[in-house]
Amino acid sequence: MQKKLLLIAKSAPWSSLNARELLDIALSGGAFELPISLLFMGDGVLQPLAQQQPTVLEQKNLSANLQALPLFEIDAVYVSADCLAKRGQLETERVIAATVVDTQQVTQLLASHDQVIVL
Repeated sequence: MQKKLLLIAKSAPWSSLNARELLDIALSGGAFELPISLLFMGDGVLQPLAQQQPTVLEQKNLSANLQALPLFEIDAVYVSADCLAKRGQLETERVIAATVVDTQQVTQLLASHDQVIVL
């Protein structure tokens, strides 16, 4: 039985390479059919938001990578409700389908996975 992997994105989309590196881990694992879940927390909740303009910062857009997640059978995507609320982003459109989870559900996610990677 394969171990379940939870990837937690806590970095803002353009503050460092962490966002892109975590997506690379997700897509690589998905290519090998690993059971992967992705949770956006902290400033990471800003990563899946639609209508970002990374070209202003001379950065590549993450939305194409995010939209590729289902192609790699990564459908378990979650976003922290508390973190969205703190940033005034509860109703903001996202580029991928994600389940909004509360603190108790985040705890359950952590408990139900064998390995956790946080970037």
